[in-house]
Amino acid sequence: MAALSLPSRIVIGTAASAIAVAALIHLAMMFLHVAPSNTLSKQQSGLISDYVYPEYEQNWKLFAPNPLQQNTDVQVRAQLRTPDGTSRTTGWTDLTARDGQAILHNPLPSHTQQNQLRRGWELLSSTLDAQNRPAGDRGEMFARYLRRIAMLRMSGEWTKNGDRVAEIQFRSQTTAVLPPPWSAEKVSDKPVYRVLPWWQITATDLPEGATNK
Repeated sequence: MAALSLPSRIVIGTAASAIAVAALIHLAMMFLHVAPSNTLSKQQSGLISDYVYPEYEQNWKLFAPNPLQQNTDVQVRAQLRTPDGTSRTTGWTDLTARDGQAILHNPLPSHTQQNQLRRGWELLSSTLDAQNRPAGDRGEMFARYLRRIAMLRMSGEWTKNGDRVAEIQFRSQTTAVLPPPWSAEKVSDKPVYRVLPWWQITATDLPEGATNK
């Protein structure tokens, strides 16, 4: 440092201070997020959540006593209106598989790619009634969130020929994780589907960057 000029030392010192402050803020936010509820975390819950989600989400589902034992893929299809007035239904698109391909061999995958769709589906699933319809205001909010994700990701493909998206439908495909070869446990490898009703697409379901001609 002594060999550096004064401006260089100032720049390095400023940068080091900024990094230290950023690291302290990050550690403080993560501590408040995982620590037991307290006065500060309750008062600043909105700020903490905005910082943590979705990039720094924490959960314990990897560990005992209840590690994840299933793979759940979220799939979507659409009912399209063509320019000549007819309608057609697309095939199912596996959004989860696309996320998996996006992070495959990526040493620094985005938490948005890993968690945006997965967490959205988990939240929606927790509100579905016996007819697989979202219940209450929270259910409707989560359903709208899923529709916006689908339209953001798929509207370009669905409308490239001038078609308009009239309705979309979600389903989940759940497959058990097979036990290791040395285990005597028997698990079915047949997928189980949960099919939701068709949802009409309105202007509120179109996030920035999505189109519906």
